[in-house]
Amino acid sequence: MNIIISDKKKKNLFISIFQMLKSSSLQINASFYIDYLHIQGMDISHICLFDLKLKKDWFDTYNIEDTINICFETNTFYSMINNKNEEQILVIKREKEKEDSLLIQFINGINKSDYEKYFVLPLFEYDYEKMNITETDYNAEFSLSAKKITDILECFSKFGDEIIIKCNEQEINLKTYSSSGEMGSKILFEDLSSYSIIEGEELLLTYSLTYINKMCITNKLSNDIYFCLSKNFPMKIQYDLGNDNFLMFYIAPKLII
Repeated sequence: MNIIISDKKKKNLFISIFQMLKSSSLQINASFYIDYLHIQGMDISHICLFDLKLKKDWFDTYNIEDTINICFETNTFYSMINNKNEEQILVIKREKEKEDSLLIQFINGINKSDYEKYFVLPLFEYDYEKMNITETDYNAEFSLSAKKITDILECFSKFGDEIIIKCNEQEINLKTYSSSGEMGSKILFEDLSSYSIIEGEELLLTYSLTYINKMCITNKLSNDIYFCLSKNFPMKIQYDLGNDNFLMFYIAPKLII
């Protein structure tokens, strides 16, 4: 197994992905197939499901001879790959004589801008049964600027633990509240990159603001974030990473009694 990321933008994106995943799960179960990397898992409370796919050609080098399933600690992996220099090349290896660990290296390219570094990441036994995620027709779908939604969610988190989303053909409204106060915001249609909803439909759904904040902790993955809502299915939050590469999160609505 030999994986190389030398492109600056993709290296930063790769690090940002694991910045998000470390807030959702203590361990990562990763499957390295010959043609793509697939990571799927749930948080410890089984409220949030995440699903990542990066195809072979997303990487500068992706050499996998046969399917490899590994498990590792998310925080440690993130801490290692976050020790980057912008000009250095990220290399991830698993050697046959050391199958119980990953070798992570930062090596110099043409410009020797910094001292080279290496890390050894212990691996655990892979123990995860993947879920088959089927295509779903959602009642409402919209996308908007990642920066705008991360900014507003950060503000919302100061006033409550839940977020109420109301949307119909005329508006999309967000609200949160607690004993200390209430906050509401209307998303303007002109701020949306896309919006569709079933004719005559009105949705009123409540979600954990804490978990949605974890799913939208950074705006570095893509320009827009896609939200898909339905009364009968978990909300899908999707980052389009280009060319059929993606990171998706799923969170079930809270039941209001």
